[in-house]
Amino acid sequence: MPLSGSGGPASEPASVLAAGSENAFGAFGLSGNPGSDAFWAAARSPSSVPGDDGGWVTLFLWRGSPATIVFESWSKPLPLRRWGDTDCWYAEVPMPPRLRVTYRFLVDDAVYADPLNPVGAGGDRSIAATPDAPHHPHWPAVGADDALPVPKARIRWAGGRLGGRRTVRVHPVGGGGPVVLLLDGDDWLYLHPAMTAFDSAFAAGEMPAVTLVFLPAKDRAAEFQCSPELWEAVRDELPRLVAESGVPADWDRLVVAGQSLGGLSAMYAALEYPGLVSRVACQSPSFWWAPGALDRTDLMEGPMGGAIAARLRERPDLSGLRVAFDVGEHEARMLPHCELAETLTEQAGAAVRVSRSASGHDRAGWRHALVRDVAWALAR
Repeated sequence: MPLSGSGGPASEPASVLAAGSENAFGAFGLSGNPGSDAFWAAARSPSSVPGDDGGWVTLFLWRGSPATIVFESWSKPLPLRRWGDTDCWYAEVPMPPRLRVTYRFLVDDAVYADPLNPVGAGGDRSIAATPDAPHHPHWPAVGADDALPVPKARIRWAGGRLGGRRTVRVHPVGGGGPVVLLLDGDDWLYLHPAMTAFDSAFAAGEMPAVTLVFLPAKDRAAEFQCSPELWEAVRDELPRLVAESGVPADWDRLVVAGQSLGGLSAMYAALEYPGLVSRVACQSPSFWWAPGALDRTDLMEGPMGGAIAARLRERPDLSGLRVAFDVGEHEARMLPHCELAETLTEQAGAAVRVSRSASGHDRAGWRHALVRDVAWALAR
């Protein structure tokens, strides 16, 4: 997904480590001499303490060879430091208030999840959250070695307007109901367990019965720009294929959920195919996009609100549309693009919900908004 340009730690924090002490990492709640067997037996990562600026200093640990910590768009990669001549590598990372971020360790040319962190996203990513980041109900802690559940219903979508082949999974929540079309569907299958989260929200009475349709992208940059091919294929081909799966599905109350370029595509579909899409949940939509935008060195430097704002200025009648917008609070350069589109959408008559997640441009932050905003979009 395109980077948000939201920045990250601007400078090294003042160290809170007790140098020369056998309890060097004590400020982070860790004990033992770094690098010792006792230290590693009790070690956990990440761990946060209050910083001097109202934010946090977060400790990340890695055992073994030199490593770099790579964050999901929020910060530039940060090399870890070695503690003496031990096998303990660490980074003290300044973080702002309210941040949930995906990260992984880069060792040579390979990437790894954090073996000291039980909260992961797929096999090679972990999730860190500052202590003040809001809780994400319904999303279980998933370790790097855990296999996520996969819907039983599987559709082979080949040929047609989109060409090629892709596998679409279908899952009835509470027996099935209105279709929730999840763009970038493989991410919500194999990185974040949306199937489990929606089932949990339904069981808690926070979600009506729905039918999840996990639509993977073959070429995101091509499929999620403002072009008709994807949505004509969804309109003319996908309902029949889902019907053949035997899973109940109501296309009359379709919700399209997308993030980044997927959010752009979802909003485009609502504007150009109102007979198909009347409910949208989009997180950090790429409203900087306009024709030729992907050729720019800096994605954010185009017209404010991009092609979507230009279309909204034509004042289409959006009185039948319900759309939930969510953007990460730390996506400083994304916010003006999104705020303009949000305002213009409401002025065109749509029912609009606007929120900000405790994240940058990152699915770890979007996932709570995904469940919450789909439920809102379906509220009568």
